[in-house]
Amino acid sequence: MEGLQGKNVLVTGGSSGIGQAIAVRFGQEGANVAINYIGRMEDARKTEEMIHAVHNCADHIRDMGGKVTLIQADVSKEEDVVRMVRSTIDELGGLDILINNAGIQVSKPSHELDMASFDRVLNVNMRGAFMCAREAIKHFLATNRQGVIINVSSVHQIIPKPKYVGYSASKGAMQNMTRTLALEYAGHGIRVNAVGPGATVTPINRAWIDDPMKSEMVTSHIPLGRAGTAEEMAAAVAFLCSNEACYITGQTLFVDGGLTLYGDFRTAWSSE
Repeated sequence: MEGLQGKNVLVTGGSSGIGQAIAVRFGQEGANVAINYIGRMEDARKTEEMIHAVHNCADHIRDMGGKVTLIQADVSKEEDVVRMVRSTIDELGGLDILINNAGIQVSKPSHELDMASFDRVLNVNMRGAFMCAREAIKHFLATNRQGVIINVSSVHQIIPKPKYVGYSASKGAMQNMTRTLALEYAGHGIRVNAVGPGATVTPINRAWIDDPMKSEMVTSHIPLGRAGTAEEMAAAVAFLCSNEACYITGQTLFVDGGLTLYGDFRTAWSSE
């Protein structure tokens, strides 16, 4: 897409699932990519290898000499976030695009949820996303860059998710953070948007993907009749970061097969 080649991109939580697909997509677009990970180095290296494979099969990307770097950091820790952004700038030569993708969830009835678990979800999903955005914006302002921030939210920023109150609360907060930062920094040419994935085929969702009964339960609520792929989420992120979306800011693009249309209401209710 126009305007992505040669850009320096940081993807948090980039070693698996949607984050990995996003990192690979930017590699396809000729960008330099910093992949943040917190878990196993092997997962991050797999993403790195996939990006390098893309570079090797595309002459124009190879000619660009695209860079890939791996950065271990816990986005819930301020010192880690500051170090991660600084390392990205040092390794890639700057930062143009931040993808706030790192996120966790805890499943438990709300009346049984301990505060440590609740705080852990908000510390990663909300506090972590803000700290990453803050550090990126500092760099954008200091270097007079018209940077882009994409927050990977969820359909559950507007659809309640019982037994996942911390996750739902964090994504609801992310919606207003996206809008607030977009408004606050629009005058500096900094765009802030969000992507809200629906049900997506990723390793973390194998429990219902591999169970035909559970899979049917999930897809029955989706008007398009199937779960999305990580690559489809990555395509939406790439679009919002490209010059083709240069007049879009403060928005959430739901990539959900129509889930937020509330498919259970596709047949009109009537009292007649």
